[in-house]
Amino acid sequence: MPFAARLWGRLRQNWRSHLGTLLLVLAVFTGAHLWQTRHLPAGAAPDLSLRLSSGETLRLSDWRARFPDRPVAIHVWAEWCPICRAEEHSITRLQADWPVLTIAMQSGGPEQVRRVLDQRGLPWATVVDERGDAARRLGVHSVPALLVLDARGHVRAASVGYTSEAGMRLRLLWAMLRGDDAAPRPG
Repeated sequence: MPFAARLWGRLRQNWRSHLGTLLLVLAVFTGAHLWQTRHLPAGAAPDLSLRLSSGETLRLSDWRARFPDRPVAIHVWAEWCPICRAEEHSITRLQADWPVLTIAMQSGGPEQVRRVLDQRGLPWATVVDERGDAARRLGVHSVPALLVLDARGHVRAASVGYTSEAGMRLRLLWAMLRGDDAAPRPG
């Protein structure tokens, strides 16, 4: 009997023990995700004053207003972060379809951030966050981090650590599908 057939037979016979293992792994991953994102905001994102690597200064609400009725992504990264580097191509592809604002946390001044973007061929709208103040106001203490804001500026999804491109797209799609009906009402 081929190896695959024997393995499948054993899995079918012992599926309950494998189900327990799967549930344990899911519980560990869920717990790790909740712990990593515990400082990230819920509700309305703070309206930060931002300085882009291009020299432009604007508020987060002004940037979001450029994309009315659409969810947006905020990607916090650092020049020195190897995981951030692994996500670069995903962010570049994502921004072709969705509004993405990146924040270069503790990666130097505007000139240094522009040089990194140019060297790596990254066509991103990037906030220069030399001391990490903007990231901290967003509740981000480690990189990479992804925040998805709905059309009203409320945080709908947040992740810390590597996020696949599919995961980023699904979070944005989910924020779009939930629409304004899911947003908290003043009260």
